[in-house]
Amino acid sequence: MTDYRKYTDYIIEQAEKLLSIDSPSGYCRQVTDYLLEELDRLGIQAKRTVKGGVVASFGGKNKEDGILLEAHCDTLGGMVAEIKANGRLRLTNIGGMKPANAEAENVRIITKADGIYEGVCQLVNASVHVNGDYEKTERNWDTVEVLIDEPVSSKEDALKLGIMPGDYVCFEPRTRVTSSGYIKSRFLDDKLSAAILLAYGKYLKDEKIEPQRAVYAHFTIYEEVGHGGSASVPDGVTEAWSVDMGCVGEGLMCTEREVSICAKDSGGPYNYEIISRLVQLARITLALQWTYILIMVQMWKLHFAQEMISAMLSLVLVCMLPMAMNEATEMGQKTPSA
Repeated sequence: MTDYRKYTDYIIEQAEKLLSIDSPSGYCRQVTDYLLEELDRLGIQAKRTVKGGVVASFGGKNKEDGILLEAHCDTLGGMVAEIKANGRLRLTNIGGMKPANAEAENVRIITKADGIYEGVCQLVNASVHVNGDYEKTERNWDTVEVLIDEPVSSKEDALKLGIMPGDYVCFEPRTRVTSSGYIKSRFLDDKLSAAILLAYGKYLKDEKIEPQRAVYAHFTIYEEVGHGGSASVPDGVTEAWSVDMGCVGEGLMCTEREVSICAKDSGGPYNYEIISRLVQLARITLALQWTYILIMVQMWKLHFAQEMISAMLSLVLVCMLPMAMNEATEMGQKTPSA
């Protein structure tokens, strides 16, 4: 019986590694280099796209009805918009980075040819002991700035370091995995999903599983600026499934402990047939989980031997999982492609 814990451990390991690599939209060469190296280590065929992302083939029989799974490895960030007279940096955002969320965060300034410098993003006139309007000041990109962690007091000092407008500014992710299994970090959107796709590829490879349909993974690098998966779709793909963050907030049903199926976003609704099929598959999976739990409870009550538990669980998996997969296949045959 497969021990799936090794795959969840692998997901956490890969998430930590991906999160440690700075990759705001457009500055993703290092993270895609890592992805290509890891996929090669797993024995999975992959290539860099013209746009700069990575497409991997997870195998599969029917290459005329393929599925493209997509996750993005680019993150929010900043860019130097101006070097001020005092040597501090005014930023412009990359993606939806909000100045209120950036305040008091450590940053790395990526120069074109002179290395990487550290700094901190803070409110202009940042001391609460000096600034009487500290609490009243609206946080925007004109009222926050980056203080460089170097002896800089003028624009000329900053220029001598090789810093210039257009340099990327990367925010510290502050990744932490707690002893109770929670992952806390900036940019889990969407590097955690990228780690999950890596683990899925590893699972198929390790367990020698060939899906009925061809499966591809596309790791994109421009999602945060609106055009991540708009190119490099392999031939034969009829559906694209985006694996990304799920919104949590007032009025929504999902929580941080669940997978959510998104029906629409601000751009409009998603394909109705595919969403309906995903919901039905989720219900099948939930039914299997409850069957598993009920059998375990009954076994425990009856104090069956370990061999009997293993035998019964194997019977459940052998008998019920094919039914679920057949149901999924039949739904796929009945449902128009995206």
